[in-house]
Amino acid sequence: MKSPDREWLKKRLGGSALIMMVAFSTLMIRFVYLQIIEGDEYRRLSQNNCIRLQSIPASRGMIYDRSGILLVDNRPSFDLKIVLKDARPMDRTLENLSRLTAIPMEEFLDKIESAPKGSVYKPLILKKNITRDQLAVVEARGFDIPGVFVDVEPRRNYIYKNSAAHAIGYLGEINEKEIRSGRYPDVRSGDSIGRYGAEKSYEELLRGKRGGSQVEVDARGRLVRVIDTVDPIPGKDIHLTIHALLQQRAEELMEGKAGALVAMEPFSGEILAMVSTPAFDPNDFIGGISIDKWNLLMANPDNPMSNKAIQGEYPPASTYKMVTAIAALEEGVADRSTTRFCPGHYKYGNRVYRCWKKWGHGKVDVLDALEKSCDVFFYRAGEDLGVDAIAQYARGCGLGKPTMIDLDNERPGLIPTSSWKKRRFGKPWQGGETLSIAIGQGFNLATPLQMAVFTAAIGNGGTIYRPRILKSVRNVLEKEGMEYVAPEISGGLPAGRETLNLIRQGMVNVVESDRGTARGIRINGVPMAGKTGTAQVFSLTKAHRESNLPLPPHLRDHAWFVCYAPADNPVIAVSVIIEHGEHGSTAAAPVAGAVVRAWLEIEGMMPSVSVP
Repeated sequence: MKSPDREWLKKRLGGSALIMMVAFSTLMIRFVYLQIIEGDEYRRLSQNNCIRLQSIPASRGMIYDRSGILLVDNRPSFDLKIVLKDARPMDRTLENLSRLTAIPMEEFLDKIESAPKGSVYKPLILKKNITRDQLAVVEARGFDIPGVFVDVEPRRNYIYKNSAAHAIGYLGEINEKEIRSGRYPDVRSGDSIGRYGAEKSYEELLRGKRGGSQVEVDARGRLVRVIDTVDPIPGKDIHLTIHALLQQRAEELMEGKAGALVAMEPFSGEILAMVSTPAFDPNDFIGGISIDKWNLLMANPDNPMSNKAIQGEYPPASTYKMVTAIAALEEGVADRSTTRFCPGHYKYGNRVYRCWKKWGHGKVDVLDALEKSCDVFFYRAGEDLGVDAIAQYARGCGLGKPTMIDLDNERPGLIPTSSWKKRRFGKPWQGGETLSIAIGQGFNLATPLQMAVFTAAIGNGGTIYRPRILKSVRNVLEKEGMEYVAPEISGGLPAGRETLNLIRQGMVNVVESDRGTARGIRINGVPMAGKTGTAQVFSLTKAHRESNLPLPPHLRDHAWFVCYAPADNPVIAVSVIIEHGEHGSTAAAPVAGAVVRAWLEIEGMMPSVSVP
């Protein structure tokens, strides 16, 4: 017979064994769950507590001018960063950091709130380009600000500040939408990308590829050792077609004026200088431009953020007369011997269209008309041609459409036709409007770059080259040398050899003849071809003309001048517009002439002057 005590003990042992089995099973199930089901996640969390991947930014490619002068490089930037997981307690850490660096705590909180979710283990940029004093404080007081450190990253530096700013461009921080678009691989939040000019056009060349390090850190996020490193790949260096010395000379000549200048090689399309005034300093955009500086730029009525060389659309005025002359000669409505009498005006219907010279030019042929810029001759040519014929030749000359330069946001200008007006205004074309179109007024619009390309094509014998600002590319890791960009032909002028010879001779007479409208800019020993233009901004009434009172500056005419030199085998073509400069011969022509002289001196082509 079993004793009650043994039965009781047996039951207790059985119950205990059952409890132990249940507990052990629970532990085993939990162990399987943690090790197998959730193993990868907890392994990741564990590694992130001691092993971190640190990104190493790539150095952005340098930008040089055509002769090897460095225009843009990189300088070290001390960026203040934080790893949120290590910054505990967060409030106290940020308070200490704000007190030590004198940076408002609100600025830190804004950065943290805008950070992507799940980035507690990734370094977050709190402040770019801190001062050396702030750097010293952060390094010395690291115990009081756990999870905070300073990272050294390359920072863009535009050496000549606002020189060639519109051509070179600037950088700006990438946004989340752009990151998600997939157009910028290897770019992450906080990185900067090209926003304007060559920096934007050649972003893929200039941007390198990030490297990284696998490092071990302690519980406070401090570096213990570097486990492995993959070196970054630097971006490629680019050489622009711009010549720094010519660019700076052109900017000096345009200082204090609003307008644009383009100088280019006639036989390649390479841009030698591109000026848009006023300009801006690209360094202001590094790390984000301040609100005050941005408001100043936006409030400037002369639009410093617009590249007027490719975005400014102006009536081409008398520089357009070469188009009308080409159309008239090619269509047979005029030839070398055709003459018109200019009494200073031309009556069409019930309206009188005036020539710029009140008393007229008398009897003129096509060469005289170009040399003296006679409006009446071109009124008559336009009347014979009609607006649609003129438009056809204008587009053939490269006007009314983008030149396809390697810069963003180029404007196409406008070459009107009768059908365009019907679509745009719902009204038929009027014959009198053709007379205005024939001398480059009315609805006509062109950019300084378009006029430079057109002028260069006249100078080189009729070939239209696609303009560009990139000359060559160099991979700093390779030793094969430069990869040069070949010239690209985009068309040809709709003019035969005889027509072009007449146009070229007429343009030479503008400068070299004693009666030419730009005779004041001659260079002894170097024949130059050019054309002046005065683009009307405000239509003068009879009362204005009779009062002889000066117009307010913002209503005065724009001044144009286009040219190339030497006339027989040009090495440079120039287009200049001075907003509200009034007269092309006195405002724009001297600027263009000085730029031509500067380039000839750089190229060693100025004739020596013998001293008796």
